[in-house]
Amino acid sequence: MIKLYDAELKVMKLLWEHGSMTAKEISVHLKRELDWEKTTTYTVIKKCVDKNVITKKSPNYICEPMVTKEQVQNYETNELISKMFNGDRDQFFASIINENGITKKEADNLRKLLDALSTDD
Repeated sequence: MIKLYDAELKVMKLLWEHGSMTAKEISVHLKRELDWEKTTTYTVIKKCVDKNVITKKSPNYICEPMVTKEQVQNYETNELISKMFNGDRDQFFASIINENGITKKEADNLRKLLDALSTDD
């Protein structure tokens, strides 16, 4: 997986939402949403194609995602944990909970999730 920057994530979010879109449709949407010029959108699409996270097929330059939202989320989360917490997941979770607190319902849901995902080490 390769690092995706904010602009690239904007394009990817559209594709994750819609599955596939023409470059023109992406451009129109991002012009309306972010006031991006067509050349900006096409440059970002090209960067995503170069990174192999989007395929662009002719005719009509149909763009499709080659990576899932979950793959990118996992990559970004692991990068954050590695960079900011020296790979210590316990410290990552403690930081989130200490900063924002946790409700009883959230704690119960988290316990259930942890029980379901736990592996014996």
